[in-house]
Amino acid sequence: MSPLARPALDPELAALLGVMPLIPEITPEILTQLRRLPSTPIEELLGTRAVDRREVVVAATDGADIALTILSPVDARAAAPCVYWMHGGGMIMGDRYSQLDIPLEWLDATGAIVVTVDYRLAPEHPGTIPVEDCYRGLCWIAEHSDELGIDPARIVVAGTSAGGGLAAGITLMARDLGGPAILAQILSCPMLDHGNASTSSRQYSGEPAVWTRETNAFAWNAVLAELPTDRIPAYVSPSSADDLSGLPPTYIDAGSAEVFRDEDVDYATRIWAAGGQAELHVWAGGCHGFDSLFPHAELAVAARRTRTDWLARILNPTGAQA
Repeated sequence: MSPLARPALDPELAALLGVMPLIPEITPEILTQLRRLPSTPIEELLGTRAVDRREVVVAATDGADIALTILSPVDARAAAPCVYWMHGGGMIMGDRYSQLDIPLEWLDATGAIVVTVDYRLAPEHPGTIPVEDCYRGLCWIAEHSDELGIDPARIVVAGTSAGGGLAAGITLMARDLGGPAILAQILSCPMLDHGNASTSSRQYSGEPAVWTRETNAFAWNAVLAELPTDRIPAYVSPSSADDLSGLPPTYIDAGSAEVFRDEDVDYATRIWAAGGQAELHVWAGGCHGFDSLFPHAELAVAARRTRTDWLARILNPTGAQA
């Protein structure tokens, strides 16, 4: 069978991807190699920002340690907003510093306190463990909001790729379990659907890409290994949720030239169908994660600026200063 046609990449991104090593799928051996790649040092990410940094360890529901990093502007006002960040990496790689430059831009623009979580990874920690770790971190933030100088009514959950899926998952959990109030959720190219059967998923199969259908299947198989196939929790695979009503305002974006495009569009559509508020951006020519891979590319600059502007409006709906 001939491969499906793919939307054209943005020319600038195509040139950048042309010199980037891409693989058709991840294997256990490749995953081991990818995990050995060093993270960007937190000191380099913070640069010259005037930021107070605090490291804490929170107990997971099973007693395991979950590391959180709390980054606060040194001049943070009382009852500051908070962005709770979940990193990408397919729930199989990455750490709490991955893609951290994105929420640090929000710290700069809005004065928000950023909290980032080191949830445990599959396949060593499959099933509901990653999303439950993230939810435990959210509960800890809400419980310690006074101590942290956070306004508990202005907590935004956010993430990219797998982190976007986890942000969607804990938002569903908070709604269903009567958990902490979430002001809004930002889901950037989120990994939402374990079914892996959409048109965009099939378009990005068989040939190298930033994230392919085959790599997506590998990651989902690692996460779902110990779950019954007929009862995949919506908190793990948010597209499985029967009901998307009662969710906070939601920002979803994706590239037109990526594997998650259609499941992300569908999620926004279902939020609208349930009477909710969602803002959806599909960036023409964008590959998966283009805004984090190539932050200085013209399309990435536009995508990041648009997302930051939306967050600023959510945090300050009357136009008041952060």
